[in-house]
Amino acid sequence: MLTHLISGLLAGWSLIIAVGPQNALVLRQGIRREHLGVALAICIAADVLLIGAGSVGIGAIVLLAPWALEILRWLGVAYLLWFAWNSLRSARRASGLEADTQQRSLKSIVVTTLALTFLNPGVYLDTVVMLGNLANQQEPGGVLPFTLGAMLGSITWFLGIGYGARGLSGYLARPRVWQVLDVLIAIVLVILAARLAFG
Repeated sequence: MLTHLISGLLAGWSLIIAVGPQNALVLRQGIRREHLGVALAICIAADVLLIGAGSVGIGAIVLLAPWALEILRWLGVAYLLWFAWNSLRSARRASGLEADTQQRSLKSIVVTTLALTFLNPGVYLDTVVMLGNLANQQEPGGVLPFTLGAMLGSITWFLGIGYGARGLSGYLARPRVWQVLDVLIAIVLVILAARLAFG
């Protein structure tokens, strides 16, 4: 059982550690110390739900609806590019957090987090299909521990980057560091959008 749990944990980490739109948002909210708990709760709850869905075989249904994934793909591309554009605009100001008095509303953070989570087809392919298939390849009695391990991987990763960024916010909030971070986030999001569009 412990072996399956650890396998699930490592599989969960391997799929989530790559910097993506969710991670970028959690980092940003952690640095800003703004509605971080809400962003984390949505990301973690969504991952737990999707990993659980994959482990009970929903991944097969996802693969049977390629048209839905296609719609999500282009919505995801548009949203990633919009998010990247906003990051570049923020980098151009290079004001740092102390001078950035524009507060994001709770509603805005909720909508953005939900969009970055559920408009990303990669979430369905990686979290539901891939982790679901890996879970169902375990020997009898191993599916549940593997699934719990994958869920634990998601939970620990999001908590780690969110509260890690919050703890380092004093350093990361400096104008130049914040500017570099915004540019890096924008570059990563453009690359993800390109991979989504042409991959």
